[in-house]
Amino acid sequence: MARLTLKVNGKRRIVDVSEDTPLLWVLREHLDLTGTKYACGIGQCGACTVHINGEPMRSCALPVSVVEGANIVTIEGLSREGDHPVQEAWKETDVPQCGFCQAGQIMTAASLLRKNPNPTDADIDTAMAGNICRCGTYNRIREAIHLAAKKSRS
Repeated sequence: MARLTLKVNGKRRIVDVSEDTPLLWVLREHLDLTGTKYACGIGQCGACTVHINGEPMRSCALPVSVVEGANIVTIEGLSREGDHPVQEAWKETDVPQCGFCQAGQIMTAASLLRKNPNPTDADIDTAMAGNICRCGTYNRIREAIHLAAKKSRS
């Protein structure tokens, strides 16, 4: 076991875990941040996406020791009131069906818009390609990202 200091959603958190524990399990099991979901366990589906120093990363395959000292943001930390432009656009566009993949989708979309405030359909498709939605809401996801971009600009 190692005593690690993490900065999660702007707060300093100390955890006693094995250094090779995936960040996902530290977030969910030790910090009670359950918005980040477990799905494939090998970093291929995107459900576990969080921001590490502003970059979207798959937390299920990322050893916690690698992110000690990094700025980690989960879906719970994206906005205090769920009013991030992407979250608002998601609701307005009625994106979720089952909702399981949505935290990862939203985190990836928020990162895209931070880097590219006016993405094309191709930009969106490229950025979101690694996020799987089993319900197939890809067209609504694209529509919501365009809406969020518009909200962010105004």
